[in-house]
Amino acid sequence: MNLSSEKAIEAVRIAHTLRQHGYSAYLVGGCVRDLLLDREPADYDVATSATPQEVIGIFPQTFAVGAQFGVVLVPVRREPTDGERDNYAIEVATFRSDGAYSDGRHPDEVQFSKDARMDVQRRDFTINGLLLDPDTLEVLDYVSGRQDLQRGIIRTIGEAHQRFAEDKLRMLRAVRFAARFGYTIEDRTLAAIQELVPQIHQVSHERVRDEILKMLTEATLAAPLSCSTRPNLLEQVLPEVKKMQGVAQPPQYPS
Repeated sequence: MNLSSEKAIEAVRIAHTLRQHGYSAYLVGGCVRDLLLDREPADYDVATSATPQEVIGIFPQTFAVGAQFGVVLVPVRREPTDGERDNYAIEVATFRSDGAYSDGRHPDEVQFSKDARMDVQRRDFTINGLLLDPDTLEVLDYVSGRQDLQRGIIRTIGEAHQRFAEDKLRMLRAVRFAARFGYTIEDRTLAAIQELVPQIHQVSHERVRDEILKMLTEATLAAPLSCSTRPNLLEQVLPEVKKMQGVAQPPQYPS
């Protein structure tokens, strides 16, 4: 497992600092998934038992962008390159459990926790619910995420209808991950998407747009279109494109 990139080193440094102050801290989510797949993660996230205020106390320059949900950003400032300063931030999130999601996007309330096992239960898919110990490089897997990685399966953590009811955008994320990795959406997860897909319109156009852009930049065009056809997502979010399926291209525009 390669943790030699600058972002990885900074994320591990932040996790070690939190541990030195007596808190639990792990790398979490997509970065662990990508490391196990021998892919370089675009970003690194840290999960910790420290509350947002405790994180801010350790890292005074922290940006409390979502402190009410337990999320803060720890900035990393680099030396200027070609006259421009290249800065980024590591997301640090407090272990938590979530209450109801009335708006289909954010939990109405969260309860901070000291238990990493509890924290992963509120995440979206098993392949994104993995924790990495920064000291031993042991992967903590409470949701069978490694097994689903090996089998090439996109599966929700817990009951699929509940996960999608909490955040409707997760339906598009399931399709994006399936297209990106060439994975199969697990049957119960797919059935929940097919049932709940009309509710995708509760999500803001901006969030849907951003998710579609990620689909198109992370995989070939054919992959996300193919993956979205079976759960009928395409006709909900891109009805114009859906109508064009099967229409022959002019010869000067080969597919």
